[in-house]
Amino acid sequence: MSSEAFRDHGPRPHALDIEQATLTNDRFRTTLWTGTNLQLTVMSIEPGGEIGLEMHIDRDQFLRVEAGRGRVLMGPERDRMSFDREVVDDWVVLIPAGTWHNVVNTGQEPLKLYSLYAPPEHPHGAVHRTKADSDAAEEAERAEGPGEYAGE
Repeated sequence: MSSEAFRDHGPRPHALDIEQATLTNDRFRTTLWTGTNLQLTVMSIEPGGEIGLEMHIDRDQFLRVEAGRGRVLMGPERDRMSFDREVVDDWVVLIPAGTWHNVVNTGQEPLKLYSLYAPPEHPHGAVHRTKADSDAAEEAERAEGPGEYAGE
């Protein structure tokens, strides 16, 4: 896909082949569309990698796995994961606001997924090439003042 495809097109009307965008994305996280009440990102998590334990205070999240194998952990507290599921191609994960969660790539290939946040979680146009880039950006956002995110 062209670099034009991997930019944030929101909040303008937009249509795309989400499967192709998800499968061809090679960055940890790329924001494709940010509106007032919804955000779409695509992710590529390397084997053994993870999203990282996090909780979105006032945001529901939808994940769909397009390729790969992963483990989803969720729970009411960061040290009490009461939900533990293996997920593969075509599975969805629904994460209620206020729920601690993590997704770990348990396969041998990159875990390819897309995520919908309602309302948006990341700044318009956010691109994180690696998990380390993502962590640094989230740390900078937290340093700017109180927000709606709780991470590791």
